[in-house]
Amino acid sequence: MRDPLRRLPPARLGPYADRPRPYPPGHPPHLPVRPIWLCRACGRPWPCAEARLLLRVEYDGSPVDLAIYLSGLYHEATHDLFHLNPYDGPTPRDLFERFVAWGPYRRGIVEPPGRNR
Repeated sequence: MRDPLRRLPPARLGPYADRPRPYPPGHPPHLPVRPIWLCRACGRPWPCAEARLLLRVEYDGSPVDLAIYLSGLYHEATHDLFHLNPYDGPTPRDLFERFVAWGPYRRGIVEPPGRNR
């Protein structure tokens, strides 16, 4: 019988998911298992709640860096997950919500000029 992991697509040369760093030190890090994008520590879809919290703390003061990091991983996850299951996997919108939309770089609602509240 063939090894079932041999059928998985190889990881691409995109950003390496090396964040968030383990906290507290010595505990398993909340990093993704590629190409299925589940958390190594808790088994939930990555970024899990703990990874999101740790990423926000780690990138505090660098929201653009966090947005770029998450956008690159979104691109990689979209590629990996589509190749694993092209017919009924997560949609690009679902993956955007999961990887990028929760991040620090969102625009607020802008009121048209001359409008008083």
